[in-house]
Order: sequence, then structure tokens, then C-alpha cells
Amino acid sequence: MNTVTKLTQKDAFKSIFTFLLGIIGVYVIMLCMIAVTRGVSGFSAYFIEYKNQLVTIGVSIPILFAILYTFFFFENKYVLTRISKILELFLIIYIALAVTFVFSKYVDPMSRPFVFVSLMCVTLFRRRDAIFINTTFALMMLIIDRFAGLTMEADMVYRSYACLLCAFCTGIIAAFVFSTIKNRFQCVIFAFILFLPVEIINCVIVLPVSQFPARLVADLLIFGAVGCLASVMLYMFILPIFEKLFAEMTVFRLREITSDSVKLIKKLKESAPGTYSHSVVVSQLVEACAKAIGEDPELARAAAFYHDVGKLKGPEMFAENQTEYNFHDDITPELSVDIIRSHTRNGAELIKKSRLPEFFADVAVQHHGTMPIKYFYYKALKMSDGELNIDNYSYAGPIPESKIAALIMIADSAEASTRTLPDRSPEKVEAFVRGIIEERLDLGQFDNCNITMRDLTIIKNTIVSQLSGVYHSRVVYPKISISKKK
Repeated sequence: MNTVTKLTQKDAFKSIFTFLLGIIGVYVIMLCMIAVTRGVSGFSAYFIEYKNQLVTIGVSIPILFAILYTFFFFENKYVLTRISKILELFLIIYIALAVTFVFSKYVDPMSRPFVFVSLMCVTLFRRRDAIFINTTFALMMLIIDRFAGLTMEADMVYRSYACLLCAFCTGIIAAFVFSTIKNRFQCVIFAFILFLPVEIINCVIVLPVSQFPARLVADLLIFGAVGCLASVMLYMFILPIFEKLFAEMTVFRLREITSDSVKLIKKLKESAPGTYSHSVVVSQLVEACAKAIGEDPELARAAAFYHDVGKLKGPEMFAENQTEYNFHDDITPELSVDIIRSHTRNGAELIKKSRLPEFFADVAVQHHGTMPIKYFYYKALKMSDGELNIDNYSYAGPIPESKIAALIMIADSAEASTRTLPDRSPEKVEAFVRGIIEERLDLGQFDNCNITMRDLTIIKNTIVSQLSGVYHSRVVYPKISISKKK
């Protein structure tokens, strides 16, 4: 969905400046670690004792972050164009540094939550980003372990390498496996999956050089389990805070905001039941289509739930919420058009006011693009002697800028229009949906969303299959009355 390919000079300056501030933050945390370890009296003595090692650390950390910045520059410029994403990145690293220090000092170096960084990054960034960030953090911790004397004794060389391998290997496993996790209970189960590689690495590296292997085996088992569970528990505690602070659209957050208990959804269900039912069906169509073309089905489903919330402002003005009386019969076509097309803008405003993801607001204003509102255009033509400018009877746009917005545009029209078909056989539905897609292609509605003809064919077939299931033919029951047996 994020397809930024160019970094402006302003974005480059802001991102470099933010990275430099982030590196300073790492140094500040290290100073706090020194103060906790040595106390106020031993603070200056530490710098005298470790002056050569601190030079190594002082140079190595900026190099690591420079490499990380270079990675984003070539692989994912979107992160560098969003200061919020850079802040997320450094906040994760700060929390991981602090927690690692606490576990090393007060529990055991082998009990560190090795996987926390990878879990957070694979959720909030791309998989490839998560792997690279996790590797950078693992190397940074190795440097601190070997040269700072803050997290383990200087002679524990083998433990520092065990920690490096644990962080690297479990981080890779988390990046590839965790994408299949769909609920918070599975996160706890995932902690036990991570336990195996941690114990193998610890035993292979630590036990051969230890003088007390029998006692150490128990310690490694216990502390390895503590580290895995701590990683997942910390992730489950910290992630909701990031979701709120940065309006992140994680799979957990997306499922929460599509619950009937959410304020906007609840209000839609009560005040505009027809629109709510329509949105539920559209969300099912969009979810199936997104899965078929490789888009995020959870994100597509959630966006579809909110695409029509603007109809909460005057729900009785929309056909699906009307009974017998139609308010548009008593007003001009021009006023009707203003009311109908305003629901996209109103929806975006409601979404932003509710502090929901901005992507939902984008979909709300884009899901009709610049399509004409044909019913009122034809009505106005009948009442007019001359030609009319169709732009005055069209939605304001913009046209869809993502595949998910295009999906919702197609599914929204297909679901609403299919309800009116007297013959809902698969052949009729297929022809109708094909016509909807071709019309939008002709009007240039998909020009800005990188959707392909192959995608559109898959979308058409999926929608036809889904709608045929929703609006399938039913058995005609005989009209007979049966009296109660005496």
C-alpha cells in the first residue's frame, strides 16, 4: 500500500535530523544505565575505566544506524517520509534497551526478551524491515555487552555471542511465522515455539565452556522460558499503546474497531440499519477479493465497514434506509445531488473525529471517485430544456489511490445494484459486475491505484461467486395453512 519511490530534499533533511536525535537518545539511555550500575559516586570513574571501549561504542552505534538509514533509503522510503514511523522505530529500540538492561542486571543475561524488537517491528513495519531492524539491534547489544560492562561480566564472552545468536535467530523466526498470528492467545502459544531455538543455541554455546553444566542446564531452561514469555507479554502490553499513539492498523486493532460495540458502528446499526447491512455485505465481498489479489484482507474488511458512515448525517435521504416515502421526490435534483455526494466528505470527517486510521477517511472520500450520480442527472435532464454539465452531478473525488479503495468502489456498486436485479442468476450477475468494472475503466477511475486487468478479472469472478451465494434462489413454499391438531 505504501509505494513512496522518491525522497524529497525536505524529507531527507527531516529524516536525517530525526535519526541523529534518535542516536542521541540511545546515548542518553546508556548514560542512565551507567548511573544505575555505578551510582553517582562511580559515574566519573566509569568513564576513566572504560574510556577506550566507550570510543568504540560511540563510533559503532552511529555506523549501525547509518546502515539502517541506508537500508530504508533503498528499500522502503516510506519510513523516511513519515517522522512518526522513525519515532516508532527509536521508541521500540529505547524500550528494548531499557528492558534488556533490567533483565540482565536483576534477573540474568540469558533471560532477556530477545524477540520483542522483532515482534513489534514485524507488526508495525514490513517483514524485510523487521529482519533488518532486529539484526541491527542484535549487533548493537553485542557491542554494548562486549565493551560497556553494563549488562554482563567482561569474561562472559560466550554468553554475549549466545545472546547475539538468540536475538538474530528468534527474530528471523518471528518475522516469518508471526504474520500468521491472528489473535492475542496465539501470541502466548508462539512464546513456546520460540523456546526451542533459544534453548538449542544456549546449550550449544554456553554448556561446553561451563564448569557446572548440570546446574546451568536448569538455569538455561528457566531463563530461556522467561525471556520468550517476557518478549510476548511485553509485546502484548506495549502494542496497544503504539496503536493508540500512532494510529497503527494492526490485525488486532482492525478487528477491535469493526466490533458492533464501537461507537460509529453501533450508531450506524441503530440509525441507518440499511446502510449497516449493506456495509456488512460489502466488507465480506472486499475481504474475499483482497485475499484473492494479495492485498491485506483485514484492512480491506475494516475499511469497507466505514466507507459509508457519512450517511449517518441524514440516513433517511438514502434509499437503503427509506421505507415508502422518498424525500427526494419533494426536492430538486441539484439539492439531491449535494446531499448524496456529501456523504463521502461527511464520512471522512466522522472517521477523523473518531480518531480512526486516516486510511479509512481516504477510502470514504475515494470510494465513489468522480462517478456521475446518474439517477439525478437523468431526472434533471427531464426537467431541463438544454444540456447539463455532468460534472455538476458527479462525486467530487478524488479517484481511488489504492487497490483497496478500488475494491470497495466496485463491491459497493455491485452489492447495491445486484439487489435490484429481478434475475440474480450467476450469468446475469457476472454480466452486471463486468459492466460496472468496464464503466469505471472507461471513466478513468482506476488510473491512480496500480490495479491490473488481471486483478480486475479476479475481483469480478470473486464478487460474482460471493453475490451468487448471498442472493441465491430460494425454495418457493406452498401457500397452505395448517391448523393445530386437536
